[in-house]
Amino acid sequence: MSSLEENMEDLLNVEVSETPENGCTTRKSNLKDVTEDREKDYEYTRGELYSLIDKGQEAVQGALEVAQESGHPRAYEVAVAAMKHVADMTDKLADLHKKMKDLDAEAKGTKNVTNNAMFVGSTTELQKMLKQMGGGKR
Repeated sequence: MSSLEENMEDLLNVEVSETPENGCTTRKSNLKDVTEDREKDYEYTRGELYSLIDKGQEAVQGALEVAQESGHPRAYEVAVAAMKHVADMTDKLADLHKKMKDLDAEAKGTKNVTNNAMFVGSTTELQKMLKQMGGGKR
């Protein structure tokens, strides 16, 4: 420990702790594996969509029976709306499969792209790097 660090400890009344070699901890080690949660959520959502589609189909059958018996235009309008809702739920089921496929592909083939890279180091290290890059010219 340098004298500067010792003086700062005394002045600020704090204790300096050692940091890892690279000066930072890895974020990945602190992350929770959410794969299991994702699978549970997928299965739950899929089951709920199947249930809603089944109930929607029953509702469509009932609405069609009422529409045919009554011949009332509003009853047909309700039946058609119920059909649209069932069709929308089947689309949501297909979207769920696509999203899971995309998430699986993303998890398997993650690509690291660095935008806005910045130098992390001391000014001395930066000067040395710049001298090496510029061939020592000013």
